[in-house]
Amino acid sequence: MPDADVPVAARQQPHIRNQQVHHRRTLMRKLELAAIMAVLLAAPTLHAQESGMEGHSGRVDLSILPQGCQDAIQKSDMSGMMQDMDMSGMESMEGMDEAQKASLQAMMEMNVPMMATHTIKDPDLAFYCGMIAHHTGAIAMAEVELKYGDDEASTAMAQKIIDAQGPEIEEMTFWVEEHAGQQ
Repeated sequence: MPDADVPVAARQQPHIRNQQVHHRRTLMRKLELAAIMAVLLAAPTLHAQESGMEGHSGRVDLSILPQGCQDAIQKSDMSGMMQDMDMSGMESMEGMDEAQKASLQAMMEMNVPMMATHTIKDPDLAFYCGMIAHHTGAIAMAEVELKYGDDEASTAMAQKIIDAQGPEIEEMTFWVEEHAGQQ
């Protein structure tokens, strides 16, 4: 027993250290998520103030999601917070060219609905709804590439994404329609 001569505290240190590292990583993830949410919540307000749009309704467009996903988000504990996130107007940032604006618009139309799907309690439904939003965003970004891109390999990849993910959205939407009421 070579460990018999080692004090108990010293033998436990690797375990304690692992717990401390895990705790720090968990805390960092929570802080990162809080920072992301703060930015997403603040950006529309700041933009509205800069552009004189303070009276804007501030509602999130979840229309890229099937009704079953929208209903599940409405039932979630965080639906109010997600609905109050308004990312409109972000695409009109000064200094951006048309391709950048189109790309940002595609991302904004995907990100908030995709984040909202993670408030759905049923993990299977949250998965499908999140992937529908993700694929819809991927197609929108691929369409931007087709419109503005010059590189042949990039435009070919964009077309592959559209061709593959369109049918996958249909398949996932069918699943949502079949299962959303069962949660």
